[in-house]
Amino acid sequence: MPGSYVSRHSIRHVGWLRAAVLGANDGIVSTAALIVGVEASGVGASMSILAGIAGLASGAMSMAAGEYVSVKSQADMEAAALEEERIELREAPAQELQELTDIYVRRGLEIELAREVAQALTARGALAAHARDELGITPTWRARPLQAAASSALAFASGAMLPLFAAVLASPGWLDKSVMIATVLGLLGSGALAARIGRASLPRGALRVAFWGVLAMLVSSLVGDWMGAD
Repeated sequence: MPGSYVSRHSIRHVGWLRAAVLGANDGIVSTAALIVGVEASGVGASMSILAGIAGLASGAMSMAAGEYVSVKSQADMEAAALEEERIELREAPAQELQELTDIYVRRGLEIELAREVAQALTARGALAAHARDELGITPTWRARPLQAAASSALAFASGAMLPLFAAVLASPGWLDKSVMIATVLGLLGSGALAARIGRASLPRGALRVAFWGVLAMLVSSLVGDWMGAD
């Protein structure tokens, strides 16, 4: 609409950004560390790649299951809170109206204005008003278990493809080096992207993510070499 203004804040991206970055970085780091560790054991490139494929599949399913259980628990708590609020609105509407009024007073409105706002919002949808202002539940922030599970699995698999492709395309004798280079570049990129969307420091965000990825690969490589095949 002409003259309208739409505010876009980075906080709106926090939910999906957290899940996407966490899933992708987990996919990159865990798959790369697995490939490098298996390669360091001396079993050969084909077995290292096979381990990476298995890590991608199991990791994606693990991320999906973990995210689903976590978000489903949140959704169940939200549903229980909304049902309790629905009962209270039916059995004690006057007290609930006063409760809503008190909330707006604590936010800085004068008592009369707060009462008018509470009455107007109650008339338009009492449960929605209490869900938003008393419980902090809004359509934007509602828990969506299946969406969260699918997003986490997809993010993990997308990240895991980077070191896996690097391993497949690596020249003989360069598998571990190729995976490490691709992983570091991928983590630098994902860290910088997350920092940019979150309006944080790009170098700091990129280096922070890359540091832990490099550490994971080094530890995995040492373990693989120590437990290596004769």
